[in-house]
Amino acid sequence: MRVLFVCLGNICRSPTAEGVLRHKLRQAGLADQIEVASAGTGDWHVGKAPDKRSQAAARERGYDLSAQRAQQVTRADFSRYDLILAMDNSNLRNLKALQPAKGRAELDLFLRRYQSERDEVPDPYYDGDQGFEQVLDLIERASDLLVVELKGRL
Repeated sequence: MRVLFVCLGNICRSPTAEGVLRHKLRQAGLADQIEVASAGTGDWHVGKAPDKRSQAAARERGYDLSAQRAQQVTRADFSRYDLILAMDNSNLRNLKALQPAKGRAELDLFLRRYQSERDEVPDPYYDGDQGFEQVLDLIERASDLLVVELKGRL
């Protein structure tokens, strides 16, 4: 099973989701059965580490994002991954435009699928530290539900 999280630049939201889900999968004993990655629809940050504010907020909660490097989503990802989860509607639209006809991946909004309060993970890039904390709150809750679903799919 393979899961890909996608945001705009792959330096804030999607790497946070990748780090949180990896951690929760280790805790559930599923880390060796499920591959997790993240990517951006844009190419501005390819090769760069996650935003320092994302890393700091994640580190405070026990998640390590330091080894991750930004990459851009590709058409091949629709065949490589089983589930591609976008952080917001804009990125979902970009993914749908890129999606090949024969891609097998399920495509959805991360929060729409795993939380009823809101559909989108807000972009904290231009916000203060509180924005990064809010992103973590949303991602942690949704990731708990995602782990339950993934366990059921295995």
